[in-house]
Amino acid sequence: MRSALKYWLWLTRLPGLKNQTQLLLLRHFGTPEAVYFAEAPELALVEELDRRQAALLSNRSLDAAERILERCQALNIDLLTIQDANYPNRLRNIYDPPCLLYVKGHLPPLDEEIVISAVGTRTCTPYGVACAERIGYGLATGGAIVASGLARGIDSAAIRGALLGGGVTLGLLGNGIDVTYPKENGPLYEDVAMTGALISEYPPGTEPLPGNFPVRNRILSGLSVGTLVVEAPLRSGALITAARALEQGRDVFAVPGPIDAYSSQGCNRLIQDGASLVSRAEDILEAYAARFPDKLSPSEEIPVILPPPGPDPKPVAIEPLTALPAVSARDGTISAQQARILRLLDAREPVQVDDLIDQSGLPTRQVLSELTMLQIDGYVQEHSGKRYTRLVEVRDEP
Repeated sequence: MRSALKYWLWLTRLPGLKNQTQLLLLRHFGTPEAVYFAEAPELALVEELDRRQAALLSNRSLDAAERILERCQALNIDLLTIQDANYPNRLRNIYDPPCLLYVKGHLPPLDEEIVISAVGTRTCTPYGVACAERIGYGLATGGAIVASGLARGIDSAAIRGALLGGGVTLGLLGNGIDVTYPKENGPLYEDVAMTGALISEYPPGTEPLPGNFPVRNRILSGLSVGTLVVEAPLRSGALITAARALEQGRDVFAVPGPIDAYSSQGCNRLIQDGASLVSRAEDILEAYAARFPDKLSPSEEIPVILPPPGPDPKPVAIEPLTALPAVSARDGTISAQQARILRLLDAREPVQVDDLIDQSGLPTRQVLSELTMLQIDGYVQEHSGKRYTRLVEVRDEP
């Protein structure tokens, strides 16, 4: 088993090798070991494998893989590959499933469970904390598994409520499992690993880099049947997770807030756009009564105890995105598919996503995924009604 895993680690940890390329190679060769021993002529037969990505495979060193294996064994971290029988089909069937996951704890058969991801802002209000804890508690006592990114704020509050209800919890991390982020969540990490599992796409020792979290969100929503947004401003990672959930065919729920509250603007917009309004755990559980009849039980909710009314937290000033330097698929800044999408976008007039799908000729899921990555990189801006503008110029290819 160890000998096979080192090839998985080699493939997934090659610097610069994209996850989509890893999946492409696995589909063609069957196993990472076969990829490892493939010669250049064999690699040349792989359709859609460009020369830059193929060149990365010339690095055949297994030293890093061996070090990660030893570290995982010392920390009691399991490795779950996309070809393992207990890899959730729910996650395997998303557009860009991770080839390898690091897991600490016990991972239940998630395809048979009501998994609800709870997300929200880090700079939350007492109202948001109280709602997240109450609904997390009700979901747990009602038979659902509560998952979150274990970030400060809403994520942690929902998990605390679920733990209080004696439920199974999951933590989807944007860092290595042995790296606690934020630092004060050390005890929460331990509790989640005891009741459920800590899960990461990143090996031990990986620091919580900002770019890791938007990418992680596709796993959080992909493992879930529904995503609950408790409190979020208009521009937040929680709304990116909700967007990924919709693209993956998952349900989206949102807790309403005061119409003049900065931290509730995102939730109120989600409800306006069709997300299910939630004020209690039963609003979510009832949606799955027919699908999971044996999993549900009468839920209980802890009362909401709010502090005396006070002013809404001062809005955090967010600088608008500025145009970035010109990008090109030729130098590897963007993919050829992303360049195609960017050329269809206008810098001033928003373009409907349906028009992009029709004009690009790319599969719907791929267009949505590429738009997400472009949005994360700051190359496009999303507007209401799934409309987009570009924030960069695309250099013409020679």
